[in-house]
Amino acid sequence: MSPRLPPPLPRMAAAPMVPAVMRALTLLDRLAQRREPMSLAQLTSELALPKSSVHGLCNTLMSFGYLRRQPDGAFLIGARVMSLAEAFISGTDVAQEFNALWANARFAPDETVVLSVLSGTDALYVAARNSARPLGLAFNVGMRLPAYLSGSGKAMLAFQEREAVRELFGAEPFQRLTRKGPRDVAGLLRELAATRKRGYSIDDEAVREGVYSFGAPVFDAAGKAVAGVAVCINKAMLGADRGERHRDAALRVARALSTRLGGEVPAPVAAARPRKTGGRS
Repeated sequence: MSPRLPPPLPRMAAAPMVPAVMRALTLLDRLAQRREPMSLAQLTSELALPKSSVHGLCNTLMSFGYLRRQPDGAFLIGARVMSLAEAFISGTDVAQEFNALWANARFAPDETVVLSVLSGTDALYVAARNSARPLGLAFNVGMRLPAYLSGSGKAMLAFQEREAVRELFGAEPFQRLTRKGPRDVAGLLRELAATRKRGYSIDDEAVREGVYSFGAPVFDAAGKAVAGVAVCINKAMLGADRGERHRDAALRVARALSTRLGGEVPAPVAAARPRKTGGRS
């Protein structure tokens, strides 16, 4: 049974906002969500701001390194944002504990292991231990992927309240990166229910064709799923056990991190072989 939530706090007066800062952050957030270059005209249209205002915002952000411009004039996120990501990550205890795990050789799987936290509807990768084996996908600190597609993202979402997940993702159809993955929040909730029941998530080529992962949640002392880990492999390397040892590795790392954070170690998962998934993950 889920713990009873405390009563809501009294409504406080809204803190004053600085419009120019709000516009600049909204512009950066839009570019981050799109993950592709956007022209001045596109930004002007989507932000519903005067062209001169958007032009000024872009020039200011470029001067500080938070935006960069392509030869065709389209804008991209600039390298300066990495310093903000690194500052955030350096203060994230779970990332430090994840990196400390590898001093113990028994926690070092042969395959790529990643750690993410929820950032809106995305899984934000705060640490990664990339394998030397070719995967076709490099996980870098600061990288974002839709949480409803990634193994580590779904591991975290499975332990959120259903209504919170509904509110987070809304009623719009999901954008997919391959032909697989949930199409909407209803499909996601069905998958999250199965994930929570078995204790681990599966990404069967929803992030990248040929890439398969097992994800597991990391709990803090309050019993909250504060992060997710995933062991990522080339699907062709699953083996006769359908990746059972990789699933166990993800669970082992998640338990170790939970213990380091003072969290309750999740109950062991029955040693049933992962069920082969169909066309949708």
